[in-house]
Amino acid sequence: MGFSIKDEKEIKRTIGLSLKNTYTALTRKSNEEEAELFAKYFKEKADLVMVENTELYSDVKEVLRNLKSEGYKIGIVTTKFHYRIEQILNRFNALDLVDLIVGAEDVNIEKPNPEGLLWMVGNLQLEKDNILYVGDSLVDAKTAENAQVKFAGVLTGTTRRDELNLYKNVYIGEHIKDVYYFIKSNSEV
Repeated sequence: MGFSIKDEKEIKRTIGLSLKNTYTALTRKSNEEEAELFAKYFKEKADLVMVENTELYSDVKEVLRNLKSEGYKIGIVTTKFHYRIEQILNRFNALDLVDLIVGAEDVNIEKPNPEGLLWMVGNLQLEKDNILYVGDSLVDAKTAENAQVKFAGVLTGTTRRDELNLYKNVYIGEHIKDVYYFIKSNSEV
């Protein structure tokens, strides 16, 4: 699209944002047509490379398997496309560990708007008091805050502990397994 290449650190800070918000963050422009074109190009490229280049963190499957066997309902609310998350989970033989996925194409307004998270809560027939939304970005923390559900942060992304601590949370751990141990040791979660 003719823009200069951005610093990798700056690009990584957009993880979790919608594609249109990523465009705005990287270009400092708010042209709707250009943002849509950027999203189209991004999707085309991601369709070619994202699934094969995605790796699960080491303990993710084990934690999901444990939670599932203990009766927890597991959902994913993401700014990525639903079909792509399914492809990634299939690649790692983990799709059966997730009850519901809400992707970018499933909502009218993406995170941090709470629409997707609230839709999931309703479809899994849960009460908001029984939800723990786990995420690794400020967008995730804002989404939990906007939905008025508990939030646990994990530091495997690009967001630092001090940044996540700016938002109400019940726990912040280094890895997903830390969050699992927190859940196991806190009956109110």
